[in-house]
Amino acid sequence: MENKTKPSCRQCEQKIKQLQDEVVKYQQEMLAWKDKYLRALADYQNFEKRVNNDKDELRKTANQFFIMRLLPFLDNLERAETFVKNKNLQMVKEEFVKLLHQEGIEEVVVLGKEFDPYLAEAIDVVSGEKDNIVIEVVRKGYKFQGRLIRPAQVKVSKKLEVKNLNKSHSEQSEESDQVISN
Repeated sequence: MENKTKPSCRQCEQKIKQLQDEVVKYQQEMLAWKDKYLRALADYQNFEKRVNNDKDELRKTANQFFIMRLLPFLDNLERAETFVKNKNLQMVKEEFVKLLHQEGIEEVVVLGKEFDPYLAEAIDVVSGEKDNIVIEVVRKGYKFQGRLIRPAQVKVSKKLEVKNLNKSHSEQSEESDQVISN
């Protein structure tokens, strides 16, 4: 007969405790790896979003620069339209404006409104009934997808102060009278 020694209860308890400790250790290690995996996944997804946003911004910027190069052509079409009354020219201009509008270009409307230095550039000041009102648009301004790409060039009104002119004129008359009386 074989003589097998049976492990004591104490040895079994120690072995069970050792195995339980190993299980806890491996569970903690697994949780650490899972956490690293989830962080890496989140970083990758953020990177993917950032790359897509950068691509969109690059595309918008490239479109914006191309459109800015087309705007002088539109200016010339509009100037030509004032001198040449031709239905074909008008049709070409309207189609061109429609195409630009579809791409996200919109005209900055400033005529008759209060001057806004963020939308327009004042190139002349003319007399008018009110201060700071856009009287004439010399060159149209445009926005591309809500962002200003070219400010309008405008003439802005400046109210003449008649009171000051009259006052200074009356002061001059008084001074003249005083000189004569002395």
